[in-house]
Amino acid sequence: MGSSGRVGKFLDLYDTQLEQLIAMLAELPESRLWERPAPKKWCIGEVIDHTRKLNRFLRRLIVVGTPILMPLGRMRRHRPFEADIDDVYQRPGFPSQVGWIWSPGHTPKKPAPLAQLQAECAAEHEAIRRWYEARDEAVLGNVIVYDPTIGWINLVQTLRIGVYHDAHHFRAIARELGREWEDN
Repeated sequence: MGSSGRVGKFLDLYDTQLEQLIAMLAELPESRLWERPAPKKWCIGEVIDHTRKLNRFLRRLIVVGTPILMPLGRMRRHRPFEADIDDVYQRPGFPSQVGWIWSPGHTPKKPAPLAQLQAECAAEHEAIRRWYEARDEAVLGNVIVYDPTIGWINLVQTLRIGVYHDAHHFRAIARELGREWEDN
């Protein structure tokens, strides 16, 4: 199917954001990745690993949960669908204290070098890319799922929300370092 259309754009954003973050962190001493900014607050390395863990969870959920919905998406593939969605992480009252559900595997007690964090995140992005690129965007746009905090969304919007999730955390890392984050 290839990386074209809105799905391709969102997949490319995943990769661009990760590259932007890694470039920002390249000159940082490795030890700084694992310094907690405050007690009970995740350090940079933990935040990066959290994004990977959430992306992996959502990818697996989609892979397992959507086959029953794909026939309906195929039947409806000629209908228009909305690909864009607002940044749900910017919505007032959006629950932001649930990250612990996808707690990082790498911690200050079990650190990993930046190159390993990058490779693990990139591998997850690649797995997401392979899954999405193997499917017709029009079908994905007509497979509707329900998220209790967001509402009814299609699988193209689900991908966009994943990109927003990474940006939400990468922006916070930039703020912590006193740097600017370029939203894509």
